Amino acid sequence: MMYSIGIFFYSLAVRLAAFFNCKAQLMADGQKQTFDLLRQKIDPQAKYVWFHAASLGEFEQGRPLIEKIKRQHPQTKILLTFFSPSGYEVRKNYSEADVVCYLPLDFKKNAEQFLDLVPLDKAIFIKYEFWKNYLDTLRQRGIPTYIISARFMPKQIFFKWYGRTWRNILKNFTTLFVQDAQSKELLAANGIRNVVVNGDTRFDRVHEIFVQKKQLPLIEQFLHISEGKKDLTLVAGSTWQPDEHLLIPYFNAHPELKLLIAPHEIGEDRIRQITSQLKRPCLRYSELTEANAGTADCLIIDCFGLLSSIYRYGEIAYIGGGFETGLHNVLEAAVYGIPVLWGPQYARFREAKELIAFGGGLSVRDAAEFNNRMDELVLKPDRRKEIGKKAGLFVTQNLGATDTIYAKI
Repeated sequence: MMYSIGIFFYSLAVRLAAFFNCKAQLMADGQKQTFDLLRQKIDPQAKYVWFHAASLGEFEQGRPLIEKIKRQHPQTKILLTFFSPSGYEVRKNYSEADVVCYLPLDFKKNAEQFLDLVPLDKAIFIKYEFWKNYLDTLRQRGIPTYIISARFMPKQIFFKWYGRTWRNILKNFTTLFVQDAQSKELLAANGIRNVVVNGDTRFDRVHEIFVQKKQLPLIEQFLHISEGKKDLTLVAGSTWQPDEHLLIPYFNAHPELKLLIAPHEIGEDRIRQITSQLKRPCLRYSELTEANAGTADCLIIDCFGLLSSIYRYGEIAYIGGGFETGLHNVLEAAVYGIPVLWGPQYARFREAKELIAFGGGLSVRDAAEFNNRMDELVLKPDRRKEIGKKAGLFVTQNLGATDTIYAKI
């Protein structure tokens, strides 16, 4: 009962927020259209594997498994759902999925109607998606249901004295594929034993991107690669203002360094916040041409979808979000065999802790520590290469989660 009340008030909040917030409006409108879209696009004679991702990051975790299924079984239909507009709006035309839509809010009637419309073979939730009514209904209908790349910690609601309802939700899964042994032990201590320690499919995804090695000719001109030389480059990805307060002063004071910076948000206000701090020539990626590529020292990436490929052009990477908002994906940079830096708040991110322990990652608490770390990496090429080599090796030693999941399901 309390869960249903919570979902009701959440739906009310979304509808109210839609008057003022474009993301809330997109989500509300998208959820309204889901059932009509399913009626139009679902083939009732086929069998679907349903993947659900909260947002874009979780989609990237599930993507290697989606694409492996499609390679091995081209006839299999894929239904892909998102909760967040930041996932759906970017991947609504994803070619490997037969149907892409928003997931309607987790009311029991929505779950039943959704599953009435889609003939499912399996359901796969990615990382942190635990919708009670959908999962209850899947179990009641005998549909094998999995969660992949999940991670559990004692502070989560499942393990509180009042968390019995939430723990019971976990019992709906046929198998829980978790990232680490600690998650398995925690679940076992709470009576949940259908668990496989399998690692994180993100390693497989970033390695796929690395193998594809997408080339960006204009960026190569910006860095003088096309002239047979290469400027020393710092790539700063998914940055927020606290990150930029470290990065930009250092860049301003070091003319030997080029900067590729991709802020997490690319609205006009955020771009102006960055340009107002720069004391060296800069361009936006949207303005970059063959004629002007050599005229700037900083390139602001004001579009989505390129960052994971842009890291290949750096000798050093900085990952944003480690001060306030939550650390972004450190593996996207580490796979290229370069040192990776980030802010001090990373305790919740297993891969970041392990990358530091392995010797390929560095955390900085403030501007002074950032400056010292950067000086070391800029002035000591051998040290920079040593740390970078460890970063790349860390990724390659953790590959294979996708193949294990595929074999088991």
